[in-house]
Amino acid sequence: MCLRSPPPLLLPLLLPLLARPDLVRAEGCDLRPVAAEPPVTLSYSTGTVPWGCVSSSSLHSANEVHVLSVQWSKVPSTTLNVSVTAPASGCTRQAVLVLQCSRCSASIASPCPELLILTDASMSQGSPTVQQRELPAAASKGQLLDWARGTYGGITSYSELRDPRAIHLRLGEDARSPPDCVPQERFNAAPHLEAEVFSHGMRSCTSSGAHSSGAAHIIRLQPEHSSPVTEVNLSLSCPERAMSNHILILQSRANLTWILSANGCHIQFLVSGTYRITSFLPHVFPGELLPDTEQGLVAKAFEKNYSVIASYSTIPVSPRITLEIQEREVPRKPPPTPTPPAPTSDMLPNMLLLTLQLKCTDDTMEIIIARSHLEPIKDVVNITLRDISCQAEKNATHFMLRTPLSHCGTSLESQGNAKNELILSLSKGSALRSVRVAFQCQIPRELFLRLFPTAAFEAPHELEVNKEAFVQASMRWDDYPADLQLKECWLVAAGTEPLLLVQANKAQSSSVAVLEEPPGSRARKVWRFCFTYAVPEGGHVPFSAALKCKAGLQNNTIFEKVLEVTVKDVWRPPNNRGLGLAAVLGITFGAFLIGALLTAGLWYIYSHTRPISKLQPVSTTAPASESSSTNHSIGSTQSTPCSTSSMA
Repeated sequence: MCLRSPPPLLLPLLLPLLARPDLVRAEGCDLRPVAAEPPVTLSYSTGTVPWGCVSSSSLHSANEVHVLSVQWSKVPSTTLNVSVTAPASGCTRQAVLVLQCSRCSASIASPCPELLILTDASMSQGSPTVQQRELPAAASKGQLLDWARGTYGGITSYSELRDPRAIHLRLGEDARSPPDCVPQERFNAAPHLEAEVFSHGMRSCTSSGAHSSGAAHIIRLQPEHSSPVTEVNLSLSCPERAMSNHILILQSRANLTWILSANGCHIQFLVSGTYRITSFLPHVFPGELLPDTEQGLVAKAFEKNYSVIASYSTIPVSPRITLEIQEREVPRKPPPTPTPPAPTSDMLPNMLLLTLQLKCTDDTMEIIIARSHLEPIKDVVNITLRDISCQAEKNATHFMLRTPLSHCGTSLESQGNAKNELILSLSKGSALRSVRVAFQCQIPRELFLRLFPTAAFEAPHELEVNKEAFVQASMRWDDYPADLQLKECWLVAAGTEPLLLVQANKAQSSSVAVLEEPPGSRARKVWRFCFTYAVPEGGHVPFSAALKCKAGLQNNTIFEKVLEVTVKDVWRPPNNRGLGLAAVLGITFGAFLIGALLTAGLWYIYSHTRPISKLQPVSTTAPASESSSTNHSIGSTQSTPCSTSSMA
């Protein structure tokens, strides 16, 4: 029997579908806005506002003035939290906060008791003293700015926000700001403001052809190649009752690291780039390359047997994201078709090699095994490496091992591979047996950056203001060339000029010191230096900073790495200009006078007590024996402790 080929007119229609299987798998699922209450609440932090500006015009007036104009896409159901932070110099200048939020209730916290708050919002109890005032209509931002400028003579900052959950405002003025506050679209307000905003553009769909009741939540970060963010902290919360058959798909650029706080949620993850689960700190798991299109991500969920796209959201790249899954039912599907028989322990080595998550750095190796991949066997008791003292840590969802490349029986090859074995202890009734699974991990030839608080270089840390920070740059390269050097390192923070720390492995600032390289081998190159990050008096302390380093050869072969670090502002006392000359002279004269009075008092006591002892009569008729006895007694009382002890 011969099969007929498709008509020529159908080939142009079939070829795109054959070339894009994602479109075939995603067919029948048309993402549409969620009509009812959304199944999740999604919010993210950002320093970019729809409209905003700053100026130095308030420096010539009696107050610094910050104007916040809040708009809502729907009536808010939560209280807007506004936190105000004092500048490094303290609450030394009168500040005014104008909050335009006529449709909301707000709570404001400030360390400055003199902060004047003018708002048309409904204020919650515990907020500072507020002046309720009729503000200009929200229809025109120009009217609000003209009113503030006419009332106070100048404006320090203006920010327009949409659907904020919380606002963090840092007080302070900058003489380098433009003279006039002219609002700009998509304004970067990060030096003085950070907001957590709700995402309402959520969509969902259900596959018409699948038979699974699994639900998928997809978050896609908009590609922003110029974004300095390298880590995303995602906090996930779930309903109290256990969720079944849910997956969270997180798509981003490949060089982004997700830090996941699951808060007891039992949910599967599918992540781009790398990710870290807080219960596994500081272990980083390798992710996988996910599609960067809407159809591709939906098809990926269907491929994993999740036929309900409960929520699909696209948001900007953000350092902090909060996802709250609500306790609402997702559409149910018919019962799933029977699955193939579960794999046996004999199939374990091949199965593990397909699902094993491996990651090697220049000095560590990490192995991650999801418990879901071992569930069909149900008899795994323990997992170790070739050295059985290196045992896996485990929690409710994963087995995890992390070890230096020089430990646990790991062997290094000249091709840049690290080899070891997984030893799985299996229980069959009362008998125990083990299964060995050999594996290898590719060591990347790339630059690694780490920041430490001390010269011990032991535990990575955040960057603290006015404290020493120790940086280690390293890369593994078998028999690396002699001209391999650390070309340059910069510290980049919002609101300040980039600071060159090291160039050609030489310090470029008085606050930087290049340290000796630790003893090593010809397979790994390490550079170390320390520096002190200082913020000028009255300057803004950024929320985060980026350490950017380049290493390379003379032939312009360059390896570049960016390390995003959190900046911690330790408390700094107000500026103390020291004691003046008058204060020093006063203290000196006071000390001299007290000393003179004490000397005079002692002399007075001495002069009035000594003559009395001299005028006492001395008997001259006493027998010689008495005199001898008396002299002997006086000699005894004047002896030293050592002589008294010897006499006894």
